[in-house]
This record gives sequence, C-alpha cells and structure tokens, in this order.
Amino acid sequence: MALRLMGLALRQAALRPPQMQFASIHTLEKIGKREIVGHGWNGTACYADRTDYPMPAVRFREDTPEICALREKEKGDWKKLSLEEKKALYRASFCQTFSEMKAGDGQWKMHVGMVCLFASAAIFVALLMNIYVYDEMPVTFDEEHQKAQLKRMIALEVNPVTGLTSKWDYENNRWKN
Repeated sequence: MALRLMGLALRQAALRPPQMQFASIHTLEKIGKREIVGHGWNGTACYADRTDYPMPAVRFREDTPEICALREKEKGDWKKLSLEEKKALYRASFCQTFSEMKAGDGQWKMHVGMVCLFASAAIFVALLMNIYVYDEMPVTFDEEHQKAQLKRMIALEVNPVTGLTSKWDYENNRWKN
C-alpha cells in the first residue's frame, strides 16, 4: 500500500511543471494559484516582504487577464511600458516597496504610552503610601535637633580626617574657610 502511494506521488510530481516540483501539496493549498518563481527563503514556497531576502518564492497576487497581458508586454521593450503599467507589474509580484518595508509602524507610541502609564501609577502609589503607610516624620528631623546632633559630632570629633569635622577649627571654635 505504501509503495503504491509513493509511486502515485512520484507520478504526480513528474507531471507537475518544473518550478512546482519542489512545492508540497500543503504549500500549494496555502499559495493558491499564485506563480512560484524561485527557491524561496529557507527553501519554502512562501511570500514574505523582507529587506534581507528581497526576492520571495511566490508572486504576491494571482494572475489575472490584465496581469497576463502586461507580462507578455514586458517581454518586449520596457521603454514602451508606461509608468502605471510598471507599477501594476511590480504590485502583482510584491506587496510593499523597500521604503514601505523600512517605514516605521508607530509602535513606539504604544511603548511610550505604557511607560507613562506605569510611571504615573508608581507615583500615585508612592503618594498613597506617603499618606496612609508612613508615620509622621521623627522629631530628630527638626532644625533644633539637627543643630544639636552637629554639635555632638563636633564634640566627639567624628571622622576628623576627611569627614564633616575636618572642616571645623577646634582652636577658634568656628568653621574653616
């Protein structure tokens, strides 16, 4: 049974045109009646607009009578083709131009919006925590207590080489200039 199926597949492959012999049945279902014109990216008969692989294996659109007439006309002198006919031929084979492929899609706006949303949420949570979670500031943050702490640090000569008290003149009881 398996040999019979394999023989049938080989006969069908031999009857196919040469450019379609490498395409599987699954691929042909996906591409429809579009023409296979090359090997393709990774050897697959698929269409993808890529700047690093500019020649897809499958044409973008199926052939219509107008496109077939233009393809016959393009076999002759290209100077006889109008600009509109050249554009129609290009659009039959490709979906986008290189400038359209390289153009930005505006996704950066969504990312900036999300960053702003999360930043505003973080600020809002920090404000709520300041109101409801944290206690009042300790009394040691008053100016009187800070002055008393500074006097005590000077009296104890805390870090006299490079620290705060290195700027205090102990002989004259004032700050050094």
